[in-house]
This record gives sequence, C-alpha cells and structure tokens, in this order.
Amino acid sequence: METSSPAPHSSYPSNNGRDMARLERRLPALLSAVAGTVDVIGFLSLKLFTAHVTGNLVVIAALLVRGGPPNVNQILAVPVFILAVGCVWLIAEALNRRGAALARPLLLVQFLLLTCVLVVSVAFHSTVHPNGLPPSIAGMIAVLRLAVPGAPSTAVTTGNLTKTILSLLDTLSQRPVVDDARKQLKETLQLIVPFFIGCLAGAAALSWLRDWAWSLPVVLAGMALILVPVGQND
Repeated sequence: METSSPAPHSSYPSNNGRDMARLERRLPALLSAVAGTVDVIGFLSLKLFTAHVTGNLVVIAALLVRGGPPNVNQILAVPVFILAVGCVWLIAEALNRRGAALARPLLLVQFLLLTCVLVVSVAFHSTVHPNGLPPSIAGMIAVLRLAVPGAPSTAVTTGNLTKTILSLLDTLSQRPVVDDARKQLKETLQLIVPFFIGCLAGAAALSWLRDWAWSLPVVLAGMALILVPVGQND
C-alpha cells in the first residue's frame, strides 16, 4: 500500500503555523524516500511490488498468458491492498481527526508495520529464502504500509513525473497552460527526487545489509513520525 503525505495547506489546522510549515516542507519528501526504499527492497528481496498494485496485475496477467504460474504473493497483494485502504478509512473515521492530528496515528501504524517487516525478515532470513511463509507475511505487511486519506501520493511516480514534466514546460513557456506552474513543479520535484534517492539507498542497503536493509525504511518512518508534533488538535 502506498505511502502518502498529508495534503499541504488546507488539510492542516492553523494553530501552529511554524510546525505546519515544517511538515509541509519536510514530510512529503521524507515519505517519498520511505516509499522508494520499501518498493526497491520489497521487489528485490520479496519479488513483490509492495506499493504498485498495477505492477502486480501486469505481472500476473503476463504470467497467465505465457502459461507460467503467477506469484502467490502478487495475487494476495491485490486484495490485501484493497483491505488495507478500507482499514485506513475506518481508522480515520473512528479517530474523527484531520491533518496532522490524523497523520500522527497513521504514521505510527506505518512505523510499527515496517518494524514488523524488519523483525520477520531478520528472524527468518527472507533474502535467502524468499519463497517461504515468513517472507510472504513480510510482503503482505509491507503492502499494508500506509495511506493518509486526502493526501497526494508519494508512490504514484508515473503521475508525479508527468506533472513534473508538464510543470517544467509551463515554467519555461511564455504562454503557460496551467496556473502556478512553478509551485506545482516544486511540489512534484519534492516527491520525485526523494523517491529516486530512496530507491538508490534501498538497493544499496540490500546489497550491504541483506535482511537488515529493512532498518532503513524503519528509521525513515521513525523520522517522519517525529516530525508530527504531539497533541495536534483538529
């Protein structure tokens, strides 16, 4: 399940402008890095797209047409993703919060889930035995990761890259097609660049740390949680 960042400006309360400005500036980039690290580590070690359900659907369809058996984890990832989205919505409804007040408990859930993935991976050596039951459990937990309702996605990289290119062309053009092209370019680059850096860091961590590579997204998720002030009100 994709990692998302709290929507800028309107989603946050205005009680503490300094804290909100810090969140809007740092949190989306940090969560993009989390998404990149988890996606790469999950794909390379578990052979599973943990955020991109469309990727799993494409692989399943290709294997079915070619006659090869689809990866069970890839099949399970689709209903687990749907279930996770529904669970996040239920949590948001039950908490009856918005903005940072909602982001903090969801970020805590993300941190705990990624910690579980790290524990399972290290305990059962998932990189050495990627086809066993424990790695499958780790993969499903990674799919459950997090989504913040009403937030711009940090994992839909194709859409973000498209917006970046269009915003850049608009910024350079004398007759821009959309308003606030510079602002949109800044916001999308804030997602694209950390995501790519997270992918590189995740691949490097897996090469050097093997099962302990999951400690990288755990640390990043902990940093994201610390950024959200305690005691935010609606």
